[in-house]
Amino acid sequence: MTRVFAVVNQKGGVGKTTTAINLAACLAEAGERVLVVDLDPQANATSGLGERATELSSYDLLDGVPLERVARPTRFKNLSLVASRPELAGAAVDLAQQPDGENFLKQALASGVEGYTYIFLDCPPSLGPLTVNALAAADRLIVPVQAEYYALEGLSQLVRSVDLVRLRLNPQLTLGGVLLTMVDGRTRLSSDVCAEVRKHFGSVVFRNTVPRSVRLAEAPSFGLPAHHHDPHSAGADAYWKVAMELVERG
Repeated sequence: MTRVFAVVNQKGGVGKTTTAINLAACLAEAGERVLVVDLDPQANATSGLGERATELSSYDLLDGVPLERVARPTRFKNLSLVASRPELAGAAVDLAQQPDGENFLKQALASGVEGYTYIFLDCPPSLGPLTVNALAAADRLIVPVQAEYYALEGLSQLVRSVDLVRLRLNPQLTLGGVLLTMVDGRTRLSSDVCAEVRKHFGSVVFRNTVPRSVRLAEAPSFGLPAHHHDPHSAGADAYWKVAMELVERG
C-alpha cells in the first residue's frame, strides 16, 4: 500500500524541504521505493537531490501528463523525483481559476503510484492552490516546526486550515506527525518550545527531533541528502531515526 505524505507548513525556513528529501532518502536507503514530488516553484527539493527539470516536471503532472512519464530515477537507489521548475508558479494561478482545481494532483496520482511505498509531496511555504492540492491528495501530513518563538502560533493556524480541507476535500487526511527541527539543546528557548508543542499535540509529535547542524544545512549545496553528504553527522542520524519512527507508525 502506498502512503502519500504532504510535508507542509505555511511558514518558510522551518526545514520543510530538508525534511522531505531526507526522510525520502533514508527510506530509500532502507530498501523502500520512494518518490518525491516537488510542488514548490523554487524547486529546492529538486536541486537538493542534485537534479533539475530538463523536460517534464510537476507542472506537466498537474496538466494531466501521466505520473510514469513525469517521475524519473535519481542517482540514489530506490529514490525517484518529479522535479519542479519556476513555471509552476503559473500553474498555481491556473488551479485557482479551474473548477475542481483543488483535486488536480489527486487525480494525477490516481494511477501510477503502485510502484512506490512512500510518496512525499514537498509543498510551497504557503496555503495556496499548490499546497491545497497536496492536502487533497495526501493520506497524512508531516509538519516540520522550527523550535522558535512563533512556532506554536503558526502550527495552530495550520491545523485550523487543515481541518477545513478535511471537511471540504479529503476526509481521510490525518496528521501523521509534527517534527521539531533546528533544535538547539543549549538554549532555554528551544527546550520551552519543544515542551509546549508536545504539551499541545502529545503523541503526534515525533519522539526524535532534528538539531541545528552545519552538515545538514550545507548538504543541499552539494545536491545531496544529509545521509549521503555525511552519514555520521547529527542531522543525518536524526533523520534516520525519524524515518524509522515513521515506519513504526505505519
